[in-house]
Amino acid sequence: MGVFIEVTVEKVASEVGQQLLQLCPVNIFKLEDGQLVVVPENEDECTLCELCLDAAPPNAIRIKKLYKDETLVSRGKNV
Repeated sequence: MGVFIEVTVEKVASEVGQQLLQLCPVNIFKLEDGQLVVVPENEDECTLCELCLDAAPPNAIRIKKLYKDETLVSRGKNV
């Protein structure tokens, strides 16, 4: 878990996982056994660009700001 944010991922289809890997500018995600997972040591590199939140299905990704009582949730705009 990061110091500033915590990123969690629910199950997403492998093709969406591949898309998220390509979208993320700071490599927060990786595929492990065909499932999208968070790379814990990269969490704090997140720039909060929200590209993953637009690309992932609703509620599949959550970004909790640990320094503020706020959680961003994927909305699936580009699904």
